[in-house]
Formats: sequence, structure tokens, C-alpha cells
Amino acid sequence: MTKKRAVVSLGHEALGYTTLEQWDAVKLTARALADLIEADYQLTITHSNGPQVSMIHKAMTELRRVYIDYTPAPMCVCSAMSQGYVGYDIQNALRAELLCRGISKTVSTILTQVTVDPYDEAFYEPTKVIGRYMSREDADIEIKKGNYVIEKPGKGFRRVVAAPRPINIVEIEAIRTLAQADQTVIACGGGGIPVIEQNHLLKGASAVIEKDAIAGKLAGDLNADELIILTGVPCVYRNFGTDTQEPLQTLTVAEAKQLTEEGQFEEGTMLPKIEAAVSYLERNPSGRVLITSIAAVADAIRGKSGTVITFD
Repeated sequence: MTKKRAVVSLGHEALGYTTLEQWDAVKLTARALADLIEADYQLTITHSNGPQVSMIHKAMTELRRVYIDYTPAPMCVCSAMSQGYVGYDIQNALRAELLCRGISKTVSTILTQVTVDPYDEAFYEPTKVIGRYMSREDADIEIKKGNYVIEKPGKGFRRVVAAPRPINIVEIEAIRTLAQADQTVIACGGGGIPVIEQNHLLKGASAVIEKDAIAGKLAGDLNADELIILTGVPCVYRNFGTDTQEPLQTLTVAEAKQLTEEGQFEEGTMLPKIEAAVSYLERNPSGRVLITSIAAVADAIRGKSGTVITFD
């Protein structure tokens, strides 16, 4: 029997928001991932890193404030740190869970770079809020550096970075080779490290790539059979959060686009997931997208929960 090749996208709920939360969260996440492996899936896993990259950025900024000889870490370096940190916890938790089930399988994390267009409109209108709250004085320093900040009334200022569209996954051949060898791969964490090509060099960009966007691209590049997006709700809803909320068991690409035009999906939460699903299915019309929660994934792969999106 041929294994089903799936890209799994993990949201914040799969990792928690602090170091201690992450240790506990990845144990539950590992169980859900192990369930998929036992169901004969070959997994390539990507994940969010919002709280983690913000924590690292804040720590490195504070280190610079205390030790003046240290240079602040750019966003691309913070992204690389978060990939290693999160990947380390996921791969160890998943390896342990698999061994407890009598499954010996290599789990590897690939530090992944993703190219972006330096002229992407996102660089002119940054939207991703990161890092600690700052005083007006610190915010002015960031502005003088050419960085963007936004004020949160009553709390202070926070830095805002661009979220450009991913172009190419630099390490895609390494990811593909491991996936074809039936290994479990963790890649493109936090959307990947955003880089700009300059001749033969890759220069880190001050940006964060949307993790759902890279999940859709990764699934398309690998020609995966399925894209599984694990989030905080068991399925996609029409009229979410209202008295007329309605779970959607199935959607086609055309129906997903229509609901998007109607404004059914909130920006920053469900909308990026729907856009990733559409992007993947337009490249791989024979594929399948499943959107559900970690708690419901075991039922969802048996058709008892979740939302399945197909091309038609």
C-alpha cells in the first residue's frame, strides 16, 4: 500500500506561547502526529513561530540594552533561532511518542530559507506585529533605524514587519529527498527564513512569512496528496462566532472563493488557511485539504470531523 504524502501545518495551539507551555503542548501534538503516521501517512511538518520569534527578538534586544557591545539580532537570525528551537522540541517529542508505539522512524528538522521579492508590496505596508512593548523613546530609536512601529493605546509601541509572499523554498530538494525516503521532516518553520537573492548570496530580510502561505507552497512543491492544517477549531464555519454559525464539512475551490468574497473568513485567522488551500489545490487539483484541530484530527482523517476542501 502506497503511503499518503501529507504536509501538516501546526498553529499556535500546537506549541503554546512560552517555553514551559511548549514542552507540554508538543507532547499532545506528537500524539496527533503519531496517529497520522500510524494511519500510513508520510509527514512533512511546518509550524507557526509567532510567540517564539517574538520572545527571541525581545531577548536579543534586551541583551543589547544590558551589554552595549552586543549587536541586535536581525529578524532573519531570530527566525533561524526559532526554527531550531521549535523543531528541536517537536522532533524529540515525536520521536519519543513513536518509540513508545514501537515505531522507529527518523525525525529531522531542516533549517529552511525562503526567497522573497524585495519589491513585494508588503515591504511598503508592514502588518506583522512582533516583539515587546516599547516606550516612546525606544520606538523613536526603531523609527530612526528605518523600522516600523505601531502604538497600542495604554500599552506602548510594538515593532511591525512585512509579511511578503514566498517565492522559492531554497532547501526544497533536501526536504523532498528525505520525504521520498519515508522520513518525517520538519521544515519551513515559521514560514521559513525570508531571504533576498543578491547574485549568489542570500541576504536575510526584515520580514516574517505567513506560515499558512508557505504550507500551501510546500505541499504544492512536494506534490503532496494532502495538506492538513491543524488550528484552534475543529472545522471551518460559515458565520463564525454568530448565532447562525454553521460548520462546513466540505468545500470546493469555487465555493471557498465565493465565501472569501463574501467576507466569511477573518484576516489573520481562517483567511490565510483558505488561501493556502486554494493555492495548493490550483497547483494540485487531485489533492485534498483537511482543516481541523489537533484534538479532532484522529476523527477527521476518518471523515467524522473537520472540513475537507477539494478542487471540484
